[in-house]
Amino acid sequence: MARPRKPLLSRDRIVAAAGSLIDAEGLEAVSTRRLAAELGVSGPSLYNHFRTKDEILEAVADAVSARVDLSMFDASDGRDWRTALHDWALSYRAALADHPHLVPVLARGPGRRPAGLRVADAVFGAMVRAGWPPAQATHIGALMRYFITGSALGSFARGFVDDESAYDPADYPHLGQAHLLAERREQVDRGAFETGLRALLDGLALQYAALAPGGRGAAATGAAARGGGQGG
Repeated sequence: MARPRKPLLSRDRIVAAAGSLIDAEGLEAVSTRRLAAELGVSGPSLYNHFRTKDEILEAVADAVSARVDLSMFDASDGRDWRTALHDWALSYRAALADHPHLVPVLARGPGRRPAGLRVADAVFGAMVRAGWPPAQATHIGALMRYFITGSALGSFARGFVDDESAYDPADYPHLGQAHLLAERREQVDRGAFETGLRALLDGLALQYAALAPGGRGAAATGAAARGGGQGG
């Protein structure tokens, strides 16, 4: 009888195996030797698809970026810029929440990653199309990435232990309920993200209003007084 053939090694198989390993054990667990063992191949065969371990990590990160919904930035979509940013932020955070160990790689920026670059292009293009000056559109894209990836780097609630005795009221008079945060992690972290997102978008809406006819001159005067400028 013919021996069953092993699935051919491919970029997709390597990325999937690396992603599973990262999700389970973290970035430090990934090595070409470990991946080869997981895939049942020899180490050198991986180099037919990726030159370095860093290239593999970049590909895994790009696969996560590819899952972020960008439909709200389509020119044919009816959502205004604020709603689009809000909905995109929720989709982006959800993708990162599913793969928290990859956040440090994604936080470095898109580099040459195709899906990551499509995200940056979609956000920038939608903001310019909505009437934001290009420099401000760039700032908004950066701001949103800082906020979203920063929120995914750690859990506020997990920073507290579930031991009531750890928070002596004599030392910490306002942390009497802190031991309950760990069991409410999802609720606390989601609420914090949504609160921050609303505050961020509220602030951007005020800046956007100053760009409208009648407000543009006041906005320019304020920027000049602060020593700032749009630049590009």
